[in-house]
Amino acid sequence: MTLVHMLLVSLAINGFFFILAAFLRTDIFTDITYSLSFLVLVIILLATSAGRNTVQLLTFTFVVIWALRLGSYLFNRILHTKVDHRFDDKRDSFVRFGAFWLLQAITVWAVMLPVYGILSLDTVPYLAPVYLLPGALVFLLGLVIETIADMQKYNFKMKAENKSKFMSTGIWKYSRHPNYFGEMLVWWGIALPGILLFDGVAWLYFLGPVFITVLLLFVSGIPLLEKSADRKWGNDESYIRYKKTTSLLVPLPVRKDV
Repeated sequence: MTLVHMLLVSLAINGFFFILAAFLRTDIFTDITYSLSFLVLVIILLATSAGRNTVQLLTFTFVVIWALRLGSYLFNRILHTKVDHRFDDKRDSFVRFGAFWLLQAITVWAVMLPVYGILSLDTVPYLAPVYLLPGALVFLLGLVIETIADMQKYNFKMKAENKSKFMSTGIWKYSRHPNYFGEMLVWWGIALPGILLFDGVAWLYFLGPVFITVLLLFVSGIPLLEKSADRKWGNDESYIRYKKTTSLLVPLPVRKDV
């Protein structure tokens, strides 16, 4: 599989479910398709790879674990919420709704770059476990953080008394977006073995974790949620204080000097 083939597969998967979502006017397929795209691509990449080195199998396993965890969580969430309000201004517009699905397909392709770089290697030098440990630890830390953050927020939102409240307990007490921090760690952890495997132009595969980091920090992740939260609770003194005293991304002790 080439990078072009990988992009075409991602476009095909997202294009198919875009048509279903637009025709049925439903949000059920949107997030689950994101995880499914990664799962399908990593299976194809491993199946078409000439190598079965430890680092390749570990990379494959990490992506599968992440995709199944995120996919099951998002699918369960949409089954309960029924609607994703991010699409309230897009669902009725074929162009705007389609643009989201196109961005999602491209995002999957871009984030998968280091995975492609590792799994597409025909021969991989032996790497002692000590060299694989840093990436594995970063991945596991990210997975644990985003899992805890998602679970805590889901449980919070499922309680009727919290319907109009913002999340500021658990790990959310120390970060306003801990799930995004965990997500960034996951992909940097997966890409980390590339430091020992990539050479020359192959270092461009690190654009994958750079892409998801920039996307969440400056484009479709944190900025949109911050604006949404400001509209809902911008006049709430407790929210104003929470925003002033709580780290934007990295979980840190609550600031006391404000």
